[in-house]
Amino acid sequence: MAVAWIGNRETLVERAAAHAAALLGSSRCPVFSLDTDIHGTRAAIALAERVGAAYDHADGAAVSREAALFTDKGGMTVAPGETRRRADVVVIVGELPQIHHQFVGELAETVPDLSAKNQREIFLVGSKETSAPRLSNGRTATLLSCGEAGLGATLAALRAQWRGRQTSQPVSNFDDFAKALEAAHFPVFLFSGDATEGLALEMLQGLVSDLNRKSRASGLHLPASENGWGSALASTWMTGFPLRTGFARGFPDFDPWRYDVARMIAAGEADLHLRISSSIVQPQKKRNRMALIALAKTHEPVAGAAVTIAIGEAGVDHQAVAYSSRTGSLRSVEARAASELPSAATVIRLVASHVSAEAALPC
Repeated sequence: MAVAWIGNRETLVERAAAHAAALLGSSRCPVFSLDTDIHGTRAAIALAERVGAAYDHADGAAVSREAALFTDKGGMTVAPGETRRRADVVVIVGELPQIHHQFVGELAETVPDLSAKNQREIFLVGSKETSAPRLSNGRTATLLSCGEAGLGATLAALRAQWRGRQTSQPVSNFDDFAKALEAAHFPVFLFSGDATEGLALEMLQGLVSDLNRKSRASGLHLPASENGWGSALASTWMTGFPLRTGFARGFPDFDPWRYDVARMIAAGEADLHLRISSSIVQPQKKRNRMALIALAKTHEPVAGAAVTIAIGEAGVDHQAVAYSSRTGSLRSVEARAASELPSAATVIRLVASHVSAEAALPC
């Protein structure tokens, strides 16, 4: 089975890695898009440091919004296990990614330690069109909405009404919400950056802070991408900064606008794009003759790629260490269907072995 190509020509992995290294060495503004496990992220960041690249998650916008909450504002959060055990009021803020719907369903089925009733109270902040996780026994979450207002405006109105202030439009079912909070021992707000804008996340933390003046409440971060959040954590412990960090100046430089890789490609700033993902996506529109190096789970060369190397999927083709939103920490994942495809980390280290450590960094 072919696993490496230069252009459309099949070749040995070693030769493809050497060609990729040559392209990286001659690039003046390389960028990396990551969608991989912890080992793959660590190898990619080490390579980025060597060649002076900027790196971001493949779906950088959502992960960046979540990271900005902690770097710019800060927040009160709790672990998933603590939520399962103690949260007697659960508030779903906006739409959550599909990967978290099962967790919410489990919350609806279980009874917390601190509950005065035999079930949790569950609310949904959003509009009538907001997609909510399916709950057990035909239950539905009580909707908190302001008509057609967006999520940020609804949270602002909810916060204002809780403080006893007037709003132009009241939040539906607010009396039920206020009554539940008055009786609650430990309300928890579930949020994600997937479909929630940054200002809405900040407003939510303001509401949680207000609640903690007289009682206690917290938030549970359910990341838009588990790989993305794992990469953000790995980047933070390696460089001191989350994703959207670059090494163009020879040291880690964090700038969430400047090193937005999607923006850099669209603006024609990047001349080489290294994409690391088990899935194959359509090449992003670009303004210049940008070279593409694709590490993907594929049986054929990626369209438009100068170099394609097949990699396995973490946790499927090989063992992995990945972030788990069910535990709020890293976990070891066994291969579900082990194959001979190499891991992203293995291929990246092979490419790095062909890059001169003394090569001058891009200006």
